[in-house]
Amino acid sequence: MSDFRLKVFQSVAKNLSFTKASQKLFVSQPAITKHIQELETCYQTRLFDRQGSKISLTEAGELLLKHSEKILDDYKQLEYEMHLLHDEYIGELKLGASTTIAQYVLPPLLANFITKFPQINLSLINGNSRGVEVALQEHRIDLGLVEGIFRLPNLKYTAFLQDELVAVVHTRSKLAVADEILPEELPNIPLVLRERGSGTLDVFERALLQYNLKLSSLNVLMYLGSTESIKLFLEHTDCMGIVSIRSVHKELVVGTLKVVEIKGMPMQREFNFVQLQGQEGGLSQVFMRFAGHHSKSL
Repeated sequence: MSDFRLKVFQSVAKNLSFTKASQKLFVSQPAITKHIQELETCYQTRLFDRQGSKISLTEAGELLLKHSEKILDDYKQLEYEMHLLHDEYIGELKLGASTTIAQYVLPPLLANFITKFPQINLSLINGNSRGVEVALQEHRIDLGLVEGIFRLPNLKYTAFLQDELVAVVHTRSKLAVADEILPEELPNIPLVLRERGSGTLDVFERALLQYNLKLSSLNVLMYLGSTESIKLFLEHTDCMGIVSIRSVHKELVVGTLKVVEIKGMPMQREFNFVQLQGQEGGLSQVFMRFAGHHSKSL
């Protein structure tokens, strides 16, 4: 039911490109141009400034973008509630999840969810925790799942699962000799860590502060963008990685990686749902209830 012209406008405004909007919406570029022209005729104002191949939003375009996001969210909520009157769960739910959650927690949950709710069009993007929060603020996703720390006051965080970070080394590494180290030994150990903006690195930094340690005082060989990259890096280097215990279950079972305890430095954290304040209902709530019910099996 929602006005498709608003969806077209929002896509062009977010991407600042008629071509990208055409590709994302699977609509021809002339049709995209026609929809924008109709909106400009309707409001008797230009929505975009065109300078060669580049476009930018006018003041009127900025205003329309602000209201179109609210209107399209309301349409989505209306569609959800109308179908709910008939006990039907129909609609689109766009999820965003930090890398660890997307790779090691969500896949079985998503499979079960689409089996139970086949008429919900579910999609998932992944990135680091800060990237997920930005996507939420830009209305590119409806619900996020992030690691660790509550960062932004205009977002609502709800606990989902407990997790623990551990120090791991390859069993062929010289570092595998020790079962336990002291926090004070960390500056002498080569490390491979997740990139800045990741929830994993945030939690590790917070744990270091208990011992007045900073990242700048550590011997960090590499910052990598995924846990899988860290695990592969450990296969070929005598160093230590800091990762979620959930991400190394298989490697611990088969004996390729080993946990080395950092004595007296627990690295517990929560995985959290994150939503825009004031937009906590609809299919996001359905997914959160479903995930909470199934969390014990994860």
